[in-house]
Amino acid sequence: MGKVYDALQRAEEARSRMAPGGVAAAPTAEWKPSAEIEKARRVPFWKRWFQRTSLLREEDAGSANKRRIALLQPDSFVAEQYRTLRTRIESLSAQRPLRTLAVVSALPGEGKTSAAVNLAVVSEMHLDRRVLLVDCDLRKPKIHRSLGITPQAGLAEVLQDQATIDSAIVKVQGPAFEGGALEVLPVHAQPPNPSELLASAKMRSVVEELARRYDFVILDTPAALSLPDAKTLADLADGSLLVVRADTTPEEDVQTALDLLDRRRIIGVVLNGSDIDQTYYGYR
Repeated sequence: MGKVYDALQRAEEARSRMAPGGVAAAPTAEWKPSAEIEKARRVPFWKRWFQRTSLLREEDAGSANKRRIALLQPDSFVAEQYRTLRTRIESLSAQRPLRTLAVVSALPGEGKTSAAVNLAVVSEMHLDRRVLLVDCDLRKPKIHRSLGITPQAGLAEVLQDQATIDSAIVKVQGPAFEGGALEVLPVHAQPPNPSELLASAKMRSVVEELARRYDFVILDTPAALSLPDAKTLADLADGSLLVVRADTTPEEDVQTALDLLDRRRIIGVVLNGSDIDQTYYGYR
């Protein structure tokens, strides 16, 4: 089995010993890393980080649309996969408290924000369930662009007592929500001290307040490596979901992220960007 998937398998087995259930399992088919992956593994971490963040600056409208495909195409194959993810998380929540979930990744560009947005969309489609999506990336926020909203206040203002939670939350309407709306706490101002704000007692109290108000709160975090923010947020949440990009994320970055985060809080792994034959599931 390939080294990347070996890492994911070990993470899943470790998590299974600590909490029942799971969100995503590593493939069982024989897999070997491509020459591109082997080459990427030899690139120093700082170069990989720079390359990934540079690519993110070149995003177009199509990239934003991919992050909300469950909203634009609720009957699509991808939306169905997020519904499956939602169902597995709900199964876990019946066995342990799981009202707040941090969506994390090792590096930028793994699809973490896409997973957070689409999971929030399909979770909001559940009747009689209040869902809140929180953009916790105070450096490079993306959720407001992905959902086409223009916030007048956001998380930073709430943490600095410049705005209330109610005034900062934006409702995103859509026919898929059966007359309801997805509620979002976006980022407006980008403060000079993001790590300190996210690690503050105020942030902890905000997360606790949101958990009392909503049935499910999803925290979209910055990439875990090189910054302390994801670790801080993962420790505040009831659980963490690790997003890994297929054929891209080097093994050592997956291992480092798993070592950095509390494995007891990792409820599963999402393999993003994998090549799946949709006809196998009856889709065309």
